[in-house]
Amino acid sequence: MSTDYNDLQRRMEGAINAFKHDLASLRTGRASSNLLDPIQVQAYGSAMPLNQVATVSVPEPRMISVSVWDKSMVGAVDRAIRESNLGFNPIVDGTNLRIPLPELNEQRRKELVKIAHTYAENAKVATRHVRRDGMEALKKAEKDGDISQDDQRVQSEKVQKLTDDTINQVDSLLAGKEAEIMQV
Repeated sequence: MSTDYNDLQRRMEGAINAFKHDLASLRTGRASSNLLDPIQVQAYGSAMPLNQVATVSVPEPRMISVSVWDKSMVGAVDRAIRESNLGFNPIVDGTNLRIPLPELNEQRRKELVKIAHTYAENAKVATRHVRRDGMEALKKAEKDGDISQDDQRVQSEKVQKLTDDTINQVDSLLAGKEAEIMQV
């Protein structure tokens, strides 16, 4: 049953890593190329991530630069950024787009904190799904006679402890990001 435990741990770490990636895409007042990661561009008949049609760079602390590789895609990239609900207004300059980052006001900071809480809840739900899978596997192993009832209880406690530790890690990451967002 130890391989299952390692698999559960790996899957919970995957939830943490996905949460960290989501948090990196939230704006905290400094420009970051990760801010544009969630943007999908309608290109060549399908939705593609922005980084597959352009190069994203950060030339200044409050400016993001997007260099579109195909001149015909500039309009689609501009439209995708404007419609992304991130509050950006790109300035088109040939095949380059400059995106100035305005100061965050109090209302926008609170919205970003709400988004961070949503990301945290998604990570917790993913963690609980992994726990449920582990608990079901333990119950099935006990029912099939592979492990005793005592072993099932001990291993269930290990799975629960792993779940609690993962959720505590999500909470601490969220608290750090929230403090970073609310910092003026």
